[in-house]
Amino acid sequence: MHELHKKTQNITNFVLAAAQQAQREASSESDVAFAQPIKWPVQCLVGPGLEGAIACESKIGFVNGSAGQLIYGGYDIFDLCAYSSYEEVVYLLMHGKLPTAKQLKAHSDHLVYCRDVPNILRTIAGFPIESMNPMSTLRFASDLMRREFTDADSEIEGMEARRVIGTDEDSIPMETKPRGEEHAIYEFKRRIPKVPRKFTGNRETVAGYRACYRLISGLATVTAGISRIRQGHFPLDPRSDLSHAGNLLYMITGRVPSPEEERIMDIALILHADHGMNASTFAAMVVASTLSDIYSSVGAGIAALSGPLHGGANEQVIKMLAEIGSPKRIDTWYEQARARKQRIMGFGHRVYKAYDPRARILRPLAQYLANKNSKAMSLFSIAGALEEKVIATLGKEKNIFPNVDFYSGIVYNALGISADMFTPIFAVSRVAGWTARVIEYLQNNRIFRPRAMYVGPFGKKYPLPGERS
Repeated sequence: MHELHKKTQNITNFVLAAAQQAQREASSESDVAFAQPIKWPVQCLVGPGLEGAIACESKIGFVNGSAGQLIYGGYDIFDLCAYSSYEEVVYLLMHGKLPTAKQLKAHSDHLVYCRDVPNILRTIAGFPIESMNPMSTLRFASDLMRREFTDADSEIEGMEARRVIGTDEDSIPMETKPRGEEHAIYEFKRRIPKVPRKFTGNRETVAGYRACYRLISGLATVTAGISRIRQGHFPLDPRSDLSHAGNLLYMITGRVPSPEEERIMDIALILHADHGMNASTFAAMVVASTLSDIYSSVGAGIAALSGPLHGGANEQVIKMLAEIGSPKRIDTWYEQARARKQRIMGFGHRVYKAYDPRARILRPLAQYLANKNSKAMSLFSIAGALEEKVIATLGKEKNIFPNVDFYSGIVYNALGISADMFTPIFAVSRVAGWTARVIEYLQNNRIFRPRAMYVGPFGKKYPLPGERS
């Protein structure tokens, strides 16, 4: 058992109780059709935005939306939150198995080593980040890390990249009639003479595990630094004696968290580490498929997550709860919101047609923290009353239930994290999933090349400038 878990058995009990409730309410439906090997080419129903399209196989994680189940590497999310740690989950996502005690120690030590990014913090501190969106600063930091730790922008690196592949011509055969080649044809699989390179100090490749760990640890330090600077404080140096979650909270708040706070932050990071082929994960994989580098790929993931349709919902939940103001106003506010056809933030999900397992875990943790925090208790009381109202109506009508964002904001708020940093914290956790899926996809890389259906005109005559209306 993890040392921290011995001190926080009450938190473990909350998770196990949530697991039992999920088991009692589990649906017999399952999305097993999306959990089997693929024989390419595959036929599937595809909707706008590539909805329903199958892009690849993966062993990293599976979202069983019909059954309300989330799995990482074969392990149920309830078991991982009850017994594992974020460091261990990172290893699982990266390597496809849980580490031995010796492997976990070496892995955790390396993550601690990668926490120090003083030059990155010094550089971003020179920008007016108080007036910048935190996600923009985080995306900027990923590129700074690329320059700091790799030779990606050196002349030699650029020469080698240009020698690998000239165009995306390997995708063209799949577009020819009647269906193209049965298997992808890779131009870059030709034998390429290697350009000798020397790596000195901490210079490293742009797509290896070491670069992934740089991002997982380094961006956590950067996020905490952004939070401190935006509040008018100096960034704090990371501590080597704290866990990933404990160190993150320390660097944000300036105080060492209690064992319970550290454990709850750890669980929140586990819950957000991966979630299937979501928009930010897909964005990272698309960039990586061009044989770009992992830093640019993660930057693309951050950019996608910064969009309001993907990240930021938990921040909006806090605003919504504050607007409601009291559990006594739930009925009136809800009826008015329904009349305006206003979206109820924190409810419903693109994939889940059952109660989001992440929300099941976060709810009792939010309540535990609220019992020690009057402001959080006010928000939690309103949230509980709103959940009851929504489930009684939309839950029965349309299978709409709370998602991960409904209670995560209350948890972060009670832990001392400001609302503007909720989405960067999401990114800090999801870097593990982004990098793991990029590394997995590159093992059998195929540059993404969907097609658009042309619906424009043909045969238009070119008009001279004087003939145009």
